[in-house]
Amino acid sequence: MKITADALLFDNDGTLVSSMESVVRCWTRWAEEYGVTEEFARVELHGRPAADIIGDLLPADRVAEARRRIDELEVEDVPGGVRLLPGTLDLLAGLPQERWAVVTSAGRALAEARLAEAGIRPGLLITADDITRGKPDPEPFLLAAGKLGADPARCVVFEDAPAGLAAARAAGMRTVALTTTTSREELDADIVVADLSAVSARAVDGGVEIIAGE
Repeated sequence: MKITADALLFDNDGTLVSSMESVVRCWTRWAEEYGVTEEFARVELHGRPAADIIGDLLPADRVAEARRRIDELEVEDVPGGVRLLPGTLDLLAGLPQERWAVVTSAGRALAEARLAEAGIRPGLLITADDITRGKPDPEPFLLAAGKLGADPARCVVFEDAPAGLAAARAAGMRTVALTTTTSREELDADIVVADLSAVSARAVDGGVEIIAGE
């Protein structure tokens, strides 16, 4: 399928890079420290801001301190805990810097550390620290589109998590889902691919042309 877009918006973990082993390791330790291991096992983790996850597990007056602790654990675990997913660098290399952004549910310090570890340098990075409502709310993607000067209806979002795809749909954006962390049956998107190696892109007048296939 060929699509012409004003801008491409990428989730980070599970889309550009994988740090799932690090995520599980750090959150498991965090849950043990806070005595919520049983409750943690029932919480949806992937694709959501840390503050929202913590808010499901702890009283409101403990969220800020607990957020600082999980941020600390995850940033410390970045070295050696991040790997590029197939196709990432090849795809990004063909994009004009002003036509793409990374939109992640991670906080800024963690997002910057993971991207730097993978050698990715986006011109625009939207993190949990920039918004008031995280995915599945459309706010993160709408903020990115606004900063890029792009019409939301002409943005394409690349996501691996149902929460992120729901956010993109709510923003009125087209979606490409990756089966890197979630089964195809659970992904509601315009296009579903295995990973970014199935996607190519090139700059065209006024935007970016992408071709996505199996």
